[in-house]
Amino acid sequence: MPLPNSNVQDARTRLLIILSDGRPYDHDYGDSRYAREDTKIALRQAKILGITPFCITIDRESESELKDLYGEVGYTIIDDVMSLPERLPGIYRRLTT
Repeated sequence: MPLPNSNVQDARTRLLIILSDGRPYDHDYGDSRYAREDTKIALRQAKILGITPFCITIDRESESELKDLYGEVGYTIIDDVMSLPERLPGIYRRLTT
C-alpha cells in the first residue's frame, strides 16, 4: 500500500515520525507475525520513496522488536511521555543534520 501524499512536498529531508507503544499491532489485530511483516513492508516502502522512518516509544520491553523493525538507529525510547515536547526538537535536529 503506497503512503498517501508521500510525493506532494519537495524537501531535502523527508521524515516519518511514528509515536508508538512499541508494538506493531493492536490487541485485536490477530497474529502478531502478520503485523510485524506488514509494518516492515510499509517501512521499506517509505525508504524506497526517500522517507526516513523514525519511531519514538516509551516501552523499554519492546527494544528487540524495535531493533528488528527500525534498525539500530531508527528509534528512540523515552522514559516519560511528558518529556516528549522537550525531547522532540533534539530528535528532529539529530535526524536532519
